[in-house]
Parts: sequence; structure tokens; C-alpha cells
Amino acid sequence: MTIEIYTDGACKGNPGPGGWGAILRHNGKEKTMKGAEPHTTNNRMELTAAIMALQALNRECQVDLYTDSQYLRQGMTEWLAQWKKRGWRNSKKEAVKNADLWQQLDELAARHHIRWHWVKGHSGHPENDKADALANEAIEELAQTEPLILDIKE
Repeated sequence: MTIEIYTDGACKGNPGPGGWGAILRHNGKEKTMKGAEPHTTNNRMELTAAIMALQALNRECQVDLYTDSQYLRQGMTEWLAQWKKRGWRNSKKEAVKNADLWQQLDELAARHHIRWHWVKGHSGHPENDKADALANEAIEELAQTEPLILDIKE
């Protein structure tokens, strides 16, 4: 079974409130997903979008995953093996940023056969634009549910 997945992450400030969006397609059917966190980074939202989409798959699949994040694509296709060999350290011997998410994504990716595709963001790619809109909707919905904090001076 082949699944197409389109993912995107967004952040209002970096760090700041962030959202992620994903579109899953199979046999002409489509499922959309989105979520948000009150304090995060754009890169964490990019990774979270892929994680949440892969978690939605209930059996081994052939996946074509499309992202506008070179961080996500290169991390999975170029950097991950070396990070694991070095005990989650980068080439500068520093701890890999977002290692918790990379480890989760690595575990999920191992269950599937994934081809990682990069698409240029904000370039009129319909699915990327839709995933971006989902991520931003999630941020807006989060803002509507967050408690209002007033800075009142006495």
C-alpha cells in the first residue's frame, strides 16, 4: 500500500506558539491532521508533523513523504545514521537538537518504506500550501483557547 503524506510546520516567533499540519492520501481518499503547542520552534513542528502522520498509519506502508523542510529531509536521509553512531552527537560533538523527536521519528520510519521528498515552501504547491494552512489554523485555534494574561500594574 502506497501513501502520500504532505507535512508542514509553522511558528509565530521562533520559539513561540507553533503548529503542524499533515495530509495523508491513499486511493483517492484524504485525511488531514493538525495540532499546536504554546511554546516551540519551527523545526520541532516540522518533525512533529511527520511523526503524527506516520503514527496514523496502522500497518507497514510504502510512503512518499513531502516536506518543505530540508532539516527534516536531510536529517532523515543524510545525518541520522551518523548521529546514532555518535550517541546522538553532531559532528561538533554537541548534543543533537530535538533528539527526542528525531529518535521517535527514527523508530516510526523504521516501520515503513519511506521516500523523502523536498518541495519548495510557499511556492504554490497545493498540498504544501494546504499543510501550511492547517499548521497556521492550529496556531490560531490554540491562541483562542489560551488563557488571556493581562499585565496589570498597580
